[in-house]
Amino acid sequence: MNAPATRPGRVKSALARWLGVAPLTVSDPSYWQSVGNSSTSGQYVTVDKALQLSTVWACVRLLAETISTLPCQFYQRVGESEREPARNHNLYQLLHSQPNGDMTAAQFWECMMSAMLLWGDGTAEKLMSGDTVVALRFLLPDRILRRRLPNGRIEWTYVEHSNARRVIPEERLFHIPAFSVDGQFGLSAVAYGANVFGAAMAAEYSAGRIFSNGMQASGVLYVDKVLSTTQRDLLRASMESFTGAANAGKTFVAESGMRYDQLTIKPEDAQLLETRAFSVEEICRWFRVPPFMVGHSEKSTSWGSGIEQQMIGFLTFSLRPWLTRIEQAIKRCLLTPAERLTYFAEFSIDGLMRSDSAGRASFYSQALQNGWMTRNEVRALENRPAMEGADVLTVQSNLIAIDQLANDSEPASAKLRDALAAFMERNR
Repeated sequence: MNAPATRPGRVKSALARWLGVAPLTVSDPSYWQSVGNSSTSGQYVTVDKALQLSTVWACVRLLAETISTLPCQFYQRVGESEREPARNHNLYQLLHSQPNGDMTAAQFWECMMSAMLLWGDGTAEKLMSGDTVVALRFLLPDRILRRRLPNGRIEWTYVEHSNARRVIPEERLFHIPAFSVDGQFGLSAVAYGANVFGAAMAAEYSAGRIFSNGMQASGVLYVDKVLSTTQRDLLRASMESFTGAANAGKTFVAESGMRYDQLTIKPEDAQLLETRAFSVEEICRWFRVPPFMVGHSEKSTSWGSGIEQQMIGFLTFSLRPWLTRIEQAIKRCLLTPAERLTYFAEFSIDGLMRSDSAGRASFYSQALQNGWMTRNEVRALENRPAMEGADVLTVQSNLIAIDQLANDSEPASAKLRDALAAFMERNR
């Protein structure tokens, strides 16, 4: 009796087990991660390959690290216009300090931002104790599968590192989509910008090939006689001592009518340097980052002439949309309908002023002189202890307590005139 035929799939699985690796199928996220996105330049663009471009690396780090270092505050509304930190709420520590046992808040938001920038979606699993969220576990975006069920709900499947699959209910996910056209899933900048990233990768590859060859390019070596196989191999071996960046500048000796003709043109003639510079600006457009903030200073910026104006432009056009997107996702995914009426999250952008002492001083001065911050509030922002009697609001006129202005029957201008007259009388 003949042995039953073995199916090809079983053979592949057995071979994979024998080699100690897991079989790779089209349903595995790693498969699509390895295939990447084709581009007109012939380069296959994946997230890992895109991150090897210095501009992509710089743009992602700039946005992710900047937002991750801004404190995510969690507030409770008190009355109609007041608010106070909701330190007794379970989400306060998760959003502000430590979302899970393996990450700090800065690490968590950095990962979420990187996922949104590169894959288009940032996702985390809500770990529950009853009806209370006790932790937020970041999910690797390249290991998530999703499909829409006939009933309209979305089924999320996560592939663990052990290749075990498990379905995560939609209500257990903290999902933040990036720029989207359907309101459900974000669009990946790497996938949609594959042609731009592929062209930059091709330019980097061409530049590397030029610098790896000390003669700048391949050429033709002419001799006046027919060489034997041995002579040809010896000549090639001799020519290798003149190739490579380490051998650049060596003098080549041509003998017996030998002549070398270079075939390729110089990088300047091919405008390779201009192409690489333009790729920097193109990639920055995809991430909405001003080129000067990633070290590209060939052209002057149109974001203002001073550091303050540049920071305002960066905050308004680059950071603010991301911050609003995250704040509203927290309200939608982590709060119950009843809690949304009272609680809300907000990123504190005051941290961006820490390195600008002059701007900080001007901001505090305006706040104190116009009566919307107290001196103790300013001291708290500067990590200084409170002072007795510094909890009153003052205004610019005479820097008196703001609550005394309404009680004074005498106008402030009259008081100032009388004080000036008394001063002049004493100094006659």
